[in-house]
Amino acid sequence: MSQTKYIFVTGGVTSSLGKGIIAASLAKLLQARGYKTTIQKLDPYINVDPGTLNPYEHGECYVTDDGAETDLDLGHYERFLNVKTSQANNVTTGRIYQSVIEKERRGEFLGKTVQVVPHITNEIKERVQILGNSGEYDIVITEIGGTVGDIESLPYIEAVRQLLWELGDNNAIVVHLTLVPYLSAAGELKTKPTQHSVKTLMESGIKADILVCRTEHELSDEIKNKLALFCNVRREAVIQSIDASTIYDVPILMQEEGLDTVALKKLALPDTTAPDLIQWDEFLYRHKNPKHEVTIGLVGKYVELQDSYKSILESFIHAGASNEVRVNVRFIHSEHITKKNIEKKLHGLDGILVAPGFGERGIEGKIEAVRYARENNIPFLGICLGMQMAVIEYARNVLGLTKANSTEMDGSTPDPVISLMEEQKTITNKGGTMRLGAWDCHLKKGSLVHQIYNGTDDISERHRHRYEFNNEYKEQFENAGLLTSGVNKETGLVEIVELPDHPWFIGVQYHPEYKSTVANPHPLFVGLVKAALNHKKEQTNATMA
Repeated sequence: MSQTKYIFVTGGVTSSLGKGIIAASLAKLLQARGYKTTIQKLDPYINVDPGTLNPYEHGECYVTDDGAETDLDLGHYERFLNVKTSQANNVTTGRIYQSVIEKERRGEFLGKTVQVVPHITNEIKERVQILGNSGEYDIVITEIGGTVGDIESLPYIEAVRQLLWELGDNNAIVVHLTLVPYLSAAGELKTKPTQHSVKTLMESGIKADILVCRTEHELSDEIKNKLALFCNVRREAVIQSIDASTIYDVPILMQEEGLDTVALKKLALPDTTAPDLIQWDEFLYRHKNPKHEVTIGLVGKYVELQDSYKSILESFIHAGASNEVRVNVRFIHSEHITKKNIEKKLHGLDGILVAPGFGERGIEGKIEAVRYARENNIPFLGICLGMQMAVIEYARNVLGLTKANSTEMDGSTPDPVISLMEEQKTITNKGGTMRLGAWDCHLKKGSLVHQIYNGTDDISERHRHRYEFNNEYKEQFENAGLLTSGVNKETGLVEIVELPDHPWFIGVQYHPEYKSTVANPHPLFVGLVKAALNHKKEQTNATMA
């Protein structure tokens, strides 16, 4: 295609309607028709990126290959499309203003008064078109964070209005996601909130081309006709988005509603190729028709908000489907685990995952969970901080270094088995001390991870952490049976530890969950689920015997 087309996804009435899932579903359908598609997210908060946000504030921080700390919606984009995203796929108000202010300080505006219009809106438009101007994509879908009418979203809405005018007819459209609530007292669906939402959008100079209506109940033809008439959209452009049992149903539901067909028509693009969703349908079938069931404990300190571990939970869905296993995740707060109650808290688990995190809160509970998994031969995966807790637990309970710790938790520990790299110790800016993005890792031949990665010698995985395995203790650990089976050749930093005399015990410094997709479930999660199933079968056989 000679010119990239743009689709803007806005939201109304309330937040958390699922703009990211709708955007990802539409992108999947267009990709399945042969169009090169990508998605970007514009976030209206003033943080430069989500990297310093508490997970309770905004859920998981998702990291891309190029080291960008981004919104969790980018995880949905990658999981649906199996296409890598980058810094260009996530823009925040903080980053926009930072860029404009830096340009002003350099004198790029030649003494002009710097204003929201045109300077901020121009910066937004430039960021929106970076992906389109790369020549790599036929269609760019841009999700506007927040809700129409929010003060912080106004510059983005104005930038979209300008882009629609500049790009011209059939080159850009707006999909507006809204809510059609059901009033149980009246026993009916109400369209008025949607009408007001569309009216608010029109007050900003934007007319919705497609209306996607979230609903708990089927929309009748009468309601769809009413929405079309009063919201000024074509009847076929009123799309029902009914609650689904899984987010992976949504592309299929959107295809049945004709969302992709309407979008292509409005963009004046050929609608001659039916979506190829064979692999997607196969995944859905395996996901919905498991032959077995396992329970895996997720030990973390942000378990009250499941979005804090969004990529991990989705990775279990992918790995479960791959193994034809239903994975039941039991959330266990690490702060509530003690030596006295560990048996009660972790009893009956087929596998244990100790989750990533920052700070000292809840780490003793994580260490106890690691010990329980190690001593009871329960399949174990430690991710990032979880891997570091596995190292500390082994140091304390096997090497006899009873005060071993990470310098993140205890700066005066006599045995800092986890510590900062030397070059990081003088940095005070929190955002400047992280090892971020894709790093290479060489796997030791004959190790369990080498087998799990199908005999691959070198892999690349995404990181997000400050502290590292202290190589001064490496020989001591290996002599005591903890194998460092993955190392970054360039830096010598340990990436993976495992226990050869345990059925399945692996700790990784990186975040495998960031790379798991529907098309390519991550091998570590596939391996953990398989090991959990084997453990369950062994326990069942032992009980019967």
